[in-house]
Amino acid sequence: MSQEKVDRYKEYKANKQKIWKKEKRVRRLEYIAALVVAAALLGWFGFSVYQKVSDPGEQSAQVYTMDTTAVDEYLQGIMQEE
Repeated sequence: MSQEKVDRYKEYKANKQKIWKKEKRVRRLEYIAALVVAAALLGWFGFSVYQKVSDPGEQSAQVYTMDTTAVDEYLQGIMQEE
C-alpha cells in the first residue's frame, strides 16, 4: 500500500509542471466562460430595458381632463367679494 503512494507521489512530482499548466488552463477557461455568461446577461438586461424605454408604441401617454368650472366660479366669487 505505501509503495503505491510513493509511486503516485513520484509520478505527481515528475509531472508537476504539466499538471499545473493544465490546472491554469482549466481555470482560465472557467473565468472566460463566466465572463461570457455575465456579458450575455448584462447585454440581455440592457437590451430589454432599452426596448421598454424606447418603444413609444406600447407606452402611450395618458391624458386626463378635468372640469374646473366649479373652481373657477368659486375663485371669481371670492374676487368679487373683495
